[in-house]
Amino acid sequence: MMQQDTIVAALLGVLEGLTEFVPVSSTGHVLLAGRFLGFNSPGNVFEVVIQLGAILAVIMLYAAKLWQVFSTARTNPTSRHLIIAVLLAFLPAAVIGVLAHGFIKTVLFETPMLIAVMLILGGFVLLYVDRNAPTPRFHRIEAISLPVALTIGFIQCLAMIPGVSRSGATIVGGLLLGADKRTAAEFSFFLSMPTMFGAFAFDLYKNRAILDASASLNIVVGFVCTFLTALVVVRWVLGYVSRHGYALFAWWRIIVGSVALLALLMTA
Repeated sequence: MMQQDTIVAALLGVLEGLTEFVPVSSTGHVLLAGRFLGFNSPGNVFEVVIQLGAILAVIMLYAAKLWQVFSTARTNPTSRHLIIAVLLAFLPAAVIGVLAHGFIKTVLFETPMLIAVMLILGGFVLLYVDRNAPTPRFHRIEAISLPVALTIGFIQCLAMIPGVSRSGATIVGGLLLGADKRTAAEFSFFLSMPTMFGAFAFDLYKNRAILDASASLNIVVGFVCTFLTALVVVRWVLGYVSRHGYALFAWWRIIVGSVALLALLMTA
């Protein structure tokens, strides 16, 4: 059973890496897949903690830019602006996530029907915004204004409902507020670093008492698979959305959500 759980953990890690940085809800996919595969995660810690692999993949791929931004922050107003914008966008999720943590983990994460419905609804929203977004006025993440960054941060909080998608919420928010498709995705990547690391650290602290050796092994396996898969996906996604937009991901959400909803209704 332990070996079977470890194989499933690896599969879920790959799924997390494939879906974290595209607007399809990685948490929704992993929670639904785990349910149908019979994977048991105490306190749903696995689903949150393996996201650290995705964070590290982004940090590695953006290491040069991160170094340039932080090393010049004292003398370069553009670098300081970007750091402040990302921190402002992170703030709403930090506050609301701490206050609503128990409800999110014990109610929302345990409601697969809600996840399936949010996947479908989010798909239609993404499809509409991809086709009808206003004319872009931000073509670099450094150009995003502080009020816009804070607004994107509040929109990101919708992703505390599994199935909405953190990247999906921030990308839709960015597009509606004037970012072009590539810039919306790239700002979502940068915002993911403090947001996901904060969620990882807080969840690990809150659930430290219920982790055991087998759970730790599954987390390590899932983390490695997430990291390796996310390295490939992050490199690919910016180029893809610049050329083709987000319609593919919108239809994927609708199809997966519909199949999951049908399966849940048939097994209820």
